[in-house]
Order: sequence, then structure tokens, then C-alpha cells
Amino acid sequence: MGILSWLLLGLIVGALAKWIMPGRDPGGIFMTIGLGVAGAFVGGLIASTLGIATAGGFSLGGIAVATGGAVLLLFGYRKLKS
Repeated sequence: MGILSWLLLGLIVGALAKWIMPGRDPGGIFMTIGLGVAGAFVGGLIASTLGIATAGGFSLGGIAVATGGAVLLLFGYRKLKS
């Protein structure tokens, strides 16, 4: 995937994570994208390690795994900032 694809996936995943975990967070759209991209990486790493999914293009399973990683990072980010 190219950089633009990672940013697009990060935007989608970051928005999904915010939708799943609504609330006030410090940081704006760039933090949301950053958490989405990092969540995609973390979720993909965990899924690859457990043998659940592999890295590839856009897929529903990949978006679900990336969203799970982004929610996990958003939860951790909130705990660190509070």
C-alpha cells in the first residue's frame, strides 16, 4: 500500500474508532488520522502474529482489525491523558 492508501485507511479507521468510542479527546483531525494509521499497524501486527489475518489491500476484515487496533490505541491515549 502506498502512503496515500495508509492515510485514507487511517482516516476511515480513525473515524470508526471515534464513532465507537465517542467523547472529548485532546487533539484534532491529525491526531485522529495518526491514531488510525497507528491502529492499522498495531491491529495488523497483532492479527498477523495470531495468524488471524495477513497484510494486504482494503478488505472488510482488514478494516475491522485496524479499527480494533485504533480503538485500543484511543483507549490507551485517553488513559495517558487523563
